[in-house]
Amino acid sequence: MGADRTTDGQHAGTLSTVARALTAAAVLLSAVVHLDLWAQGMSSVAIVGPAFLLNAVGGLGLALAVLLWRHWLPLLGSIGFGVATLGAFVMSVTVGLLGVHESWDGVPQMLSAVSEIAAIVFAVVALAAERRVRPRRPDRP
Repeated sequence: MGADRTTDGQHAGTLSTVARALTAAAVLLSAVVHLDLWAQGMSSVAIVGPAFLLNAVGGLGLALAVLLWRHWLPLLGSIGFGVATLGAFVMSVTVGLLGVHESWDGVPQMLSAVSEIAAIVFAVVALAAERRVRPRRPDRP
């Protein structure tokens, strides 16, 4: 029985490591797409242009934090990053966002949307796996 618990912990640890790497890759891809769009002309759009640059810088920092800091906060940040960025994109496609009305077609749009969904999913997987690995505290009397 002890061996099964160790094996489960090892699998959860491996799953956590892989999910963290995929989370970081997804956040970084979204950041690179936003940096590329910023460089291609979004830099001249008021409010949204600086937001794209902030997204790129923040995404890079968040991806590094996910890889280098084995804490739940960077994973939670990745979920927030994915939800906020995807939400802003959906809003810009449907009703417009601060004067920008985007469309679903195009490689950058698809890459960004897929990477943000992936960031959310893989961060949740990593959080769940790390919850399984973390030793439980003994009950206190």
